[in-house]
Amino acid sequence: MTIRNLDALLKPKSVALIGASARPGSVGRTVARNLLAGGFKGTIDFVNPKGETIDGKTCVRALRDLAMPPDLAVIATPAASVPGIVAELAAAGTRSAVIVTAGITGPLRTDMLNAARTNCLRILGPNCIGLLLPPLGLNASFAQRTTQSGKLAFVSQSGALVTAVIDWAGGQDIGFSHIASIGDMADVDLGDLIDYLAGDPGCSAILLYIEAVTAAQKFMSAARRAARVKPVIALKSGRHASAAQAAHSHTGALAGSDAAYDAAFRRAGVLRVLELYDLFSAAEMVAHAPLPRGERLTILTNGGGAGVLAADCLADMNGTLARLAPETMSALDAALPPTWSHGNPVDIIGDADGTRYSRAMETLLADPSSDALLVINCPTALSSSTDIAQSVVATVAKPNGKTVITNWLGDDAARPARKLFAANRIPSFETPQAAISGFMQLVRHKRAQDSLMQTPPRSDAAYTVDRAAAGAVISAALAAGRLHLSEAEGKTLLAAYGIPVVETLIAATPAEARSIAERLLSKGGAVALKIMSDDISHKSDVGGVKLALPTADAVQAAAEAMAAHVKQVVPNARLSGFTVSTFVDKPRAHELLLGIVEDKAFGPLVMFGSGGVSVEVTADTTLALPPLDLAMAHTMIGQTRVSRLLQGYRDRPRADIDGIADALVRLAALAANHPEIRELDVNPLLADEAGVIALDARVRIADERTSPRVAMAIRPYPFEWQKIEEIEGVGRIQIRPIRPEDEALYHAFFEKVTMEDRRLRLFTPMAHLTHGFLARLTQIDYAREIAFVAIDTASGDLLGVVRFFADPDYTQAEYAVLVRSDLKGRGLGWRLMTLLIDYARAEKLQVLTGAVLEENTTMIRMCEELGFTRMRDSLEHGVWQMRLDLRGPS
Repeated sequence: MTIRNLDALLKPKSVALIGASARPGSVGRTVARNLLAGGFKGTIDFVNPKGETIDGKTCVRALRDLAMPPDLAVIATPAASVPGIVAELAAAGTRSAVIVTAGITGPLRTDMLNAARTNCLRILGPNCIGLLLPPLGLNASFAQRTTQSGKLAFVSQSGALVTAVIDWAGGQDIGFSHIASIGDMADVDLGDLIDYLAGDPGCSAILLYIEAVTAAQKFMSAARRAARVKPVIALKSGRHASAAQAAHSHTGALAGSDAAYDAAFRRAGVLRVLELYDLFSAAEMVAHAPLPRGERLTILTNGGGAGVLAADCLADMNGTLARLAPETMSALDAALPPTWSHGNPVDIIGDADGTRYSRAMETLLADPSSDALLVINCPTALSSSTDIAQSVVATVAKPNGKTVITNWLGDDAARPARKLFAANRIPSFETPQAAISGFMQLVRHKRAQDSLMQTPPRSDAAYTVDRAAAGAVISAALAAGRLHLSEAEGKTLLAAYGIPVVETLIAATPAEARSIAERLLSKGGAVALKIMSDDISHKSDVGGVKLALPTADAVQAAAEAMAAHVKQVVPNARLSGFTVSTFVDKPRAHELLLGIVEDKAFGPLVMFGSGGVSVEVTADTTLALPPLDLAMAHTMIGQTRVSRLLQGYRDRPRADIDGIADALVRLAALAANHPEIRELDVNPLLADEAGVIALDARVRIADERTSPRVAMAIRPYPFEWQKIEEIEGVGRIQIRPIRPEDEALYHAFFEKVTMEDRRLRLFTPMAHLTHGFLARLTQIDYAREIAFVAIDTASGDLLGVVRFFADPDYTQAEYAVLVRSDLKGRGLGWRLMTLLIDYARAEKLQVLTGAVLEENTTMIRMCEELGFTRMRDSLEHGVWQMRLDLRGPS
């Protein structure tokens, strides 16, 4: 369940408080007072069995005495009474409730939810502060004060933090569209509210306080949708182990590792902040300041020290100081006193007035080598800080497309300027550090937006794999009762997915190891010998690894000595033999770590970083949610310190970074396709200019039937819907789900779609195809939409595409189909539509709809032959709504 009936919760026309009380200090009294004082224009009713009068309003004694069932019920009664009240409300037709009562656990919680489900009554809470909707004048909470109306939405898992934020925001002139305390999230959760707020035009940014995500796939799908249309900013607590335990005990939910949350936020395009103040400064930045075209910042100041402090902060945060263009330097020389700093920061001297600021700003905003401008003012007796602020406002009002932020130092002298900036929606900060931090939040938000819209290079890495071979290795091990793969089996698993591995064979005895070594040594080089034991994770720690053995005799002797030593130091370990492999001698290669780990909240994640025996000490790793494409893999590599070494240095050439990225994409596909894998380490993966090769693989598995893995947070590519078909008059085609890299096919495709066909299908001729438009067509969320493309197997050309986009409840979807104009009437559109209908039924959708222009008789006829019915669109003249009920027989 997602946003169904959330309109009743977030846009109610009537409210009833059950548990209203006249007793001073009680929750029922506080909520009643807040409801009456908020200015809500709809109906407010109080329910109390005593029939008391509260602030002049008389309570009804029972729900049945209400004239009409309320849109929203606020319940503040003892826990034991809540399930019965919810049942009565649901039966009467109420569709939403805020339950502030705590202690609703176990059977009470189950009874409450069962009662609500009978008529889809949505529940916010229980155990929450409540709900505030300032634009409606609704304060359905027991917060100590209200807040002004604005366009920020704040959703918090902590009720106490809600009250603190309301109090703090009151002194900062910050307003809200929604404030929701979600408490125990028995029903309405983070994903539901993010999904709803993404489509609410009254909300410009979504702020989140998160302790734990409990429905990761829903959260990721909603956050990815929302972040494409408005900023989503999260403050996540429990960043360290001790705090995470506190968060667990507070919310009753399992908090995943903090690195997993980082990975999830990056993938969803969510901007993460670490402090409460940063939550609102980031909101101000992303809501008011235009996203910069790049990351280069110019600093303009009348005080050299303040400018240097800002530049230092920028360097500390790995920001980029713009290098001024020569023509900009010349223009500044002409406009400024000779004593200006002649560099960035641009110090225009302490006697600068508004005119000098304006001239400098106009020059700097015209500089093509700069993307944003920080304007700093230090108060002096030589000029008015307020007059300078007015000049800044006037300059910013002129169209320039650049991001401008301000830092007016001081207190009394700066106050009028800050009010002026706030009134003109120019971000303003009290210190250089805060201003730089705000700018870098904007940079990080831009990076997240760019990442969401990035088109990956074409690659078949995730699709050209041998799933059957990998599955056979896993199944054989499980059938034998083993939960760990041998090194050789692990390498077979990697090889099935196209990850280069060193040849590895298994020997049961030292003598057999000798025989295998003879065969390998006949090809030249040396061999490596390792102990095999499910009871020993790190073989080198117990002397279980010998490298560069030159002869077969040396291999046998090493195996005998190794077995004896391991038996001595780990007497309880069961030895199952040895692995013998070709020794790879690459002393200048980088030792890397690739892996798969399972997170309690987000399921499988892919790991990358520095490898070798010191991996725990270097702690240079990053995580990402599968599946991955090449662009994501390259981004992942760039997040580590070792990435700088991989670029090459001194006489060491650049490593094959594309090969590393390819291996990561393949490993992510392995994680997505085989839920039995719970932990996988490739350590080391050697990488140099010649390529990559895996020297070791440790894999832990589990039986998915008896021990299911935490579900993937992002729905993987639906491989099973790929088909090869022959269509008369079209030829041999591949029909498959769309991929992000298919964007490159669209320009040639649309060249063969006439303007009239574009108009009929898209309701507009649309001559220009922007990257943003095509990215939205190709970078889809398989959890809520699908698109099938028809590809000519000979030429690789795109011939047609069909898609649907489902509502957040995933019950109804709207379809669209487009075929190349020169292929119309040959059955391709019919085949694509039948496949889409088959997929929709398999997904258990209920209804498929589409809007068709009335002159598009071909589409209307085809849809009717497929079982659609048509009706007039109530909103669009000349448009038919086509509707197919998927619940009947296919």
